[in-house]
Amino acid sequence: MFIFGNLLIALAQVLGMLIRFYTWIVIARAVISWVSPDPYNPIVRFLHNATDPVLYRIRRLIPASFGGVDFSPLILILGLYFLEAFLVQSLFDLSRQLK
Repeated sequence: MFIFGNLLIALAQVLGMLIRFYTWIVIARAVISWVSPDPYNPIVRFLHNATDPVLYRIRRLIPASFGGVDFSPLILILGLYFLEAFLVQSLFDLSRQLK
């Protein structure tokens, strides 16, 4: 069972890195929204394409705009931190029990 435990450790580490990377993408998207970026810039297009599907779902479920300020990136970041703290840590704990 130690092989399955090692597999879960590797999966938890990769999942943690992906969640942290996506968190930084959301932060970059929020910072870019404070200025008027060129919509044809490839970096701006990547940030919008990577975050828009998730942010639109949050905006549809929770009207998170108060006074013209959009709080959906903050809600997404909190959700990502919850996933990292709950799911990744649970995978680590499960892998320790299997070793």
